Amino acid sequence: MAQVVEEWYKQMPVITRSYLTAAVLTTVGCSLEIISPYNLYLNPRLVVNQFQIWRLITNFLYFRKMDLDFLFHMFFLARYCKLLEENSFRGRTADFFYMLLFGATVLTSIVLVGGMIPYVSESFAKIIFLSNSLTFMMVYVWSKRNPFIHMSFLGLFTFTAAYLPWVLLGFSVLVGASAWADLLGMVAGHAYYFLEDVYPRMSGRRPLKTPSFIKSLFGNENVVVARAGDVRFAGPQVD
Repeated sequence: MAQVVEEWYKQMPVITRSYLTAAVLTTVGCSLEIISPYNLYLNPRLVVNQFQIWRLITNFLYFRKMDLDFLFHMFFLARYCKLLEENSFRGRTADFFYMLLFGATVLTSIVLVGGMIPYVSESFAKIIFLSNSLTFMMVYVWSKRNPFIHMSFLGLFTFTAAYLPWVLLGFSVLVGASAWADLLGMVAGHAYYFLEDVYPRMSGRRPLKTPSFIKSLFGNENVVVARAGDVRFAGPQVD
């Protein structure tokens, strides 16, 4: 059993493996009180006034207490992050990293701006960890790029992948979890999908082209695949 888990872990692409490892270690460390969540959460005042820059990163690594919700999000992270990196971003690790960087930037900006808007500022002030939102963003992007795949939810009903984010959002509401995190992830995911897949087909321009300095961090990758924006939709897949 241990060997199977080890092989599964080693076969993960580099970004998925790194993010999953950091998330699990951070959450477990907080559960064992080795790390304090108070040193991880997003606090704009501490970031600006005391230069605690790490909070811009660590708030994406902590998934709160280790319960059923944590297991669900680890499953989503391991599955859909891996599927994106191995398929849509195969041979384009730098582009995948840039997608996560874009999503993290959008999510942080939404929370910061929302915290300054009257009547909703209190709601946004309660959002101090964006790990669930970033995970949900990856689920949203994957569903948009694989809309015809048939799926089943707990064996209760079947649907196509295009509706996966909405099914998971409904499930979050049913179990009493806050829908804010999922909604923010959908907003960030749709922003990326529009700018990367839809807008280039409309205008011929690609605003989210990965900067060269980020590509240099990951070296040369010789695998060439077609971008989603250059591919026509295929017919529905048969389950």
